[in-house]
Amino acid sequence: MSCKTDPSLHREKKPSWIKVRLPNNPVFWSTKALISDLELHTVCEEAQCPNRWECWGQGTATFMIAGDRCTRACGFCAVKTAKPFALEADEPTRVAEATSRMNLNHVVITAVARDDVEDGGAAHFAETIEAVRRECPGIVIEVLVPDFNDKDWALQKVMDARPHIFNHNLETVERLTPLVRSRAKYGRSLSVLKKAKQMAAGRAATKSGIMLGLGETEEEILRTMDDLREHEVTVLTMGQYLRPTPKHLPVVAYIEPEQFERYKGIAEEKGFRHVASGPLVRSSYHAADFRPELDIL
Repeated sequence: MSCKTDPSLHREKKPSWIKVRLPNNPVFWSTKALISDLELHTVCEEAQCPNRWECWGQGTATFMIAGDRCTRACGFCAVKTAKPFALEADEPTRVAEATSRMNLNHVVITAVARDDVEDGGAAHFAETIEAVRRECPGIVIEVLVPDFNDKDWALQKVMDARPHIFNHNLETVERLTPLVRSRAKYGRSLSVLKKAKQMAAGRAATKSGIMLGLGETEEEILRTMDDLREHEVTVLTMGQYLRPTPKHLPVVAYIEPEQFERYKGIAEEKGFRHVASGPLVRSSYHAADFRPELDIL
């Protein structure tokens, strides 16, 4: 005799402040149709972002280039790990077309880690930036990139394409990095952020983000803020880690909204120009709230 257990009994109970709005806006469906029509990937879907209903309902999305297969297996990420397909030469043009048809004034472009190619996908990033700028002059372009294995020449390719905002996430505090981020190194990520700032010669803002609830201490959070400021990062995002599947790292703690607000105040006191901090905050959530063009365009 076999005994089957109801899978719902194993679902992680989330606190009341973790709420997801379901789509009730026709713009959501038109955005979804456009992305499907142009055969594009979004980190909204691939990473199971809790805000995708809201963002797509507002006609915004974060494009994920270089395929939907990542060469790394980070303990927090829902994007699948597998041998990637070849880069698609026309993808930059498709992203540019989508950006134009969505009438965006701020676009976020990210990618899976592509350790299978020599430059980590840097040239593909550059081509996408340039295609979007040609199609949509005056748009603010934000990139969220992997570390390119700390190859300066690869990073330079991206910065030569002149993104307005360069984002590379630490994801977590130094102590937890080996557990949370496959192949990534805390010091390397800080170095990439600082070098990007230097390569841009002041013509780009640098941004990073961390997840809370993985077992970090407050002291470690504050130390991470200091490390980012010491490496000239001026935009910070902080959000609650949510476990994508039972195979991923467990949530150690749910951080209350009031604590996120407190951390935001501390970060601002430390000199960050813009801070987004809350349970459902993600790297590209309300990204256009920060407008670097006021200072650097």
